[in-house]
Order: sequence, then C-alpha cells, then structure tokens
Amino acid sequence: MFVLVNLKAYPCDPVAVAEAAATVADDAGVRVAVAPQTAHLEAVAATGVETWAQDVAAVDHGSHTGAPLAEAAADAGAAGTLLNHSERRRTLADVDGAVRAAERAGLETVVCANNPRQIAAVSALEPDAVAVEPPELIGTGTPVSRADPEVVTDSVDAAAAVGDAPVLCGAGISTGDDLAAAADLGAEGVLLASGVAKADDPRAALEALVEPLR
Repeated sequence: MFVLVNLKAYPCDPVAVAEAAATVADDAGVRVAVAPQTAHLEAVAATGVETWAQDVAAVDHGSHTGAPLAEAAADAGAAGTLLNHSERRRTLADVDGAVRAAERAGLETVVCANNPRQIAAVSALEPDAVAVEPPELIGTGTPVSRADPEVVTDSVDAAAAVGDAPVLCGAGISTGDDLAAAADLGAEGVLLASGVAKADDPRAALEALVEPLR
C-alpha cells in the first residue's frame, strides 16, 4: 500500500511531519510520501522522505508567471506530483498536459477524480495512478470506504477497463481500519491530509494508520 500525505496549506510543521513519515516508513516497511507546499519541497526532501508536489502546471519553460513548473519541483527534490485534486480542479486537457509535463521532468503522477466515471476519463491519460475522492467527504473523517464502498470498487473496475493505473482511495481516511477497508475494496493506496497534518502527534497518527500493514 502507498500512503500519500497531502499537507495542503494546513498550519503544520512540514519538516516535523516529514521526519515522522520517514521514520514510520522505515520502521513499518511501508511506502509513505509527503506532499508539502511548493516552498517547502526542498526542506521536506532533505529529511529523506519520499516527497511529492501538490500540483504542477501544464507548461514548459517560458513565460508562465505563478505556474508550478514540473522541472522546478523535480529540482527541489520531488519524486512525484498530485494532479486535479478536488480543491484544484483542471480541465481534462490541462490534466493531460500536466501529466505530460510531469513525465518530461521524471515525476510520478497521481490524478484525482470525484467518481468512477471521472476515474475512467483520467485513467485514459495514462498517469501512474489515480485517486478517487468524493469531494463531499474530504476532511470529514468519514471515509468513502464506509460511506459508499461501491465508489471505490467501481473506480477500481473503471480504471482496469481503461488501463493498468492502480487506484488510491481518498476522502476521510484517517485510521488503520480505513486503510484496511480501502485495501479490501481493491485500492492499492490511500491519500489523506487532515488525519496526519492536523494531528497533535503526526507520528502516532501514521503509526496507527499503517498498523494493519505490519
């Protein structure tokens, strides 16, 4: 299972979370990555944790003020990037361009989508993985695996019908039970944010999350 922690713009210490994630990943033998704000990519990468950008733009070098360049993220230590998160939606054409930009820079990609139909559409763009996240459940603490498990199973089927991109389960993930349920439904990873970024003890939260994988 792949655990991808999105720090969003939460007022947490990104280096402290990254250090906790690196320790838990090593201790549990689980792949854990952290996606901080762009300005914190280099500091997070310096901890040794697998580091992801929260977004890159569908642009190449040139006149693109404010656009997060894929090569700049890679230079700062990012190994991959989230794309099309529900809080930063893109047109399908822009998602396609961003996937291609990430490929050009050697970044792995996870493309988010709201439901199985959208999972099928973004899977056709050949990202490295896709993540299903019903927006109404994001940040609620109610995981989609419990609220509507068919969203996960149908997304797994939709992705498989188009290509071979593994499916991550997001929205409301915070506990080891949530991770285990996602795995039982066919997901190959989880995408979460507040369950770790807003936790009083991020390391303890991550240890509890990956406990079913030990």
